[in-house]
Amino acid sequence: MNDLLSKGFVYVLRCSDNKLYTGSTRDIEERLAAHGKGKVRTTKSRRPVELVYKEEFEEYSAARKRELYLKSGVGREWLKSQLEGWPSGLRRRS
Repeated sequence: MNDLLSKGFVYVLRCSDNKLYTGSTRDIEERLAAHGKGKVRTTKSRRPVELVYKEEFEEYSAARKRELYLKSGVGREWLKSQLEGWPSGLRRRS
């Protein structure tokens, strides 16, 4: 499999209702563009959205596992601690 296609990303958006949306994808640029154009049902009515956090993984399956963790209670608390002081800056973990 092409390295580009095997990579994965987990990302967090802040929506216009000030709530967070967490997702995973193989192509971060394409996915963010889809959110911005209203092509993602979950965020369509909550635009504009802003990327506030992302992580890159060598394998998409690892990104998907991380997404599920960030959606858990413990993961949400961890994410909240990472985003303290938002919107002062975008935090990234490699």
